[in-house]
Amino acid sequence: MNTVSETTASLDVALAHTSRLLGTDPALAAEQANEILRVVGAHPTATLLLGLALDRTGRADEALVALKRAVSLDPAQPGAWLALADHLAATGDAAGADDAYVRYVARANRDPALMQAGAALAANRLPEAESLLRARLERLPTDVAAMRMLAELAARLGRSEDAEHLLARALELAPGFHAARQHYALVLYRGNKPTEALAEVDTLLRLDPNNPGYRNLKAVVLCRIGDFAPALEIYADILRQHPGQTKIWMSYGHALKTAGRQDDAIAAYRRCIALDASFGEAWWSLANLKTFRFEADDLALMRRQLANESLAVEHRLHLGFALGKALEDTEAFAESFAHYDKGNALRRGQLMYTPEDNTSRVRKIKRSYTREFFAERAGSGCQAADPIFIVGMPRAGSTLIEQILSSHSAVEGTMELPEIISMTRDLRRQVDAGQAHPYHDALAALDGDALRALGEHYLERTRIHRKTGAPRFIDKMPNNFAHIGLIQLVLPNAKIIDARRHPLACCFSNFKQHFARGQAFSYGLDDLGRYYADYVELMAHFDAVLPGRVHRVVYERMVEDTEAEVRRLLDYCGLPFEEQCLRFYENDRPVRTASSEQVRRPIYRDGVDQWRHYEPWLEPLKAALGPVLEAYPEAPF
Repeated sequence: MNTVSETTASLDVALAHTSRLLGTDPALAAEQANEILRVVGAHPTATLLLGLALDRTGRADEALVALKRAVSLDPAQPGAWLALADHLAATGDAAGADDAYVRYVARANRDPALMQAGAALAANRLPEAESLLRARLERLPTDVAAMRMLAELAARLGRSEDAEHLLARALELAPGFHAARQHYALVLYRGNKPTEALAEVDTLLRLDPNNPGYRNLKAVVLCRIGDFAPALEIYADILRQHPGQTKIWMSYGHALKTAGRQDDAIAAYRRCIALDASFGEAWWSLANLKTFRFEADDLALMRRQLANESLAVEHRLHLGFALGKALEDTEAFAESFAHYDKGNALRRGQLMYTPEDNTSRVRKIKRSYTREFFAERAGSGCQAADPIFIVGMPRAGSTLIEQILSSHSAVEGTMELPEIISMTRDLRRQVDAGQAHPYHDALAALDGDALRALGEHYLERTRIHRKTGAPRFIDKMPNNFAHIGLIQLVLPNAKIIDARRHPLACCFSNFKQHFARGQAFSYGLDDLGRYYADYVELMAHFDAVLPGRVHRVVYERMVEDTEAEVRRLLDYCGLPFEEQCLRFYENDRPVRTASSEQVRRPIYRDGVDQWRHYEPWLEPLKAALGPVLEAYPEAPF
């Protein structure tokens, strides 16, 4: 007489055998599954195998009956829902497939293979997670849960296009997979596609209008495109309903700051700290107002947070920058520098920046973009004169220049637009990724029509940021100085302004700054000096090959004789002088950068020589700058 264990073992062997037959002889697999069901009665796995076998032998109606029977016998069985979803999709029942895929996703966390991949992803063992997920999708190419997990992994690795494609495919299969759509909207937002991101968020909000996660994401996207009034309403409403959300209080503070409501921004940051005193980014957000001054109790509380050895690195580094600023304001410069230095060291440790790589890029640009190169392509590109690019080092006075220009009736200030950098990423994908500098090679291969199309694409993609109807607009992404060759080719009539500031003042101001993203060169004094020197060398090259193309504004000269420099600036832009440009501090437009509060005051000299308080610790910076320091404001090249 068979024991229970022997019967179970025998059944497991039979099921395994049937599963193997699916790949080689599905008709025989169907017979085997039917035999199992005849012996053991209703069995969810055997019924699933029967449905799969019938599907593969073309008996679609019978397969559908079996697959529906499988999910009714065991609704928790994820594989049965996935098989049913695939069958319904193949037979054109999109609504039924969507429902089945969503039910599969709800149960996928019970799948051992996905649990293993999820554990690797959670532990940041990304190569292991990627291997498991790719193997899974090789075997089950419609596994929407695996697609979403692989998209998350791709996003972490900066492979945003891969993440976008994976999520788009998941939503094509399962439009009701709301978590994937929310992730898709976030990936689109981060990929500089705010219009597309808003469309996805609005789809979610039509289904669940009060979902705080969806509403928060909409507010974030609205801030990106400069629609601050509705974004502020959303944040305020969320916080009325969920007042304990520290991160939303911080986001609300950022939006209030940008909109010029400094007191309200301070209150929001303070609320965030009241909820969680260890929240380093909230402390840094207060410091980053630049004109804000901490109280003695604030310093004591920040020091207590840093004394906690279990404090996460992310909070610790933000507190380092915040305390550095707080102590600078009390003129405790040695202790201030120590905190700045520690905050920078922690951030530098998170990055993979190599100054040699940047120098190599500069050398490549100089070799590629010669007088002859531009002469051969004269007349190419989109001839529109709308954009005014302000380029240069961060913290060099670009926000001041933008504020002055945007006070003119013919000019609109926007933000640090990412469109040019997005364009370079698209160009890189057009050539062999193994090349050292693929974007420049791809650009060199384009004909006149393609260059004109790129310029028109830039204007179209930036249109969402233009709110006033002014004929000219500003793009003040500082890092665009590395892409002057591209700008010249695709928008030859655009204006380009180089904002330059004393190297020690500029570099140390960067050293004191924790950037929300990018600027990986700014977290070490040696890195900063070498990057600044590379920047000066590259700008000198463009001065030589495109004489007069770039207008330079030296910050110290702007401070010393503001009216003369403003008149020179307006003349270069082809704009008549307007008195309001000298009263730029009355302009209440949104300002997103770290200088947002400073440019709402008249020009002052205080910031010119602040670096001198820290001169005893700046030898590594001076050494890295080399002859650039002595030659300023000229270039030694």
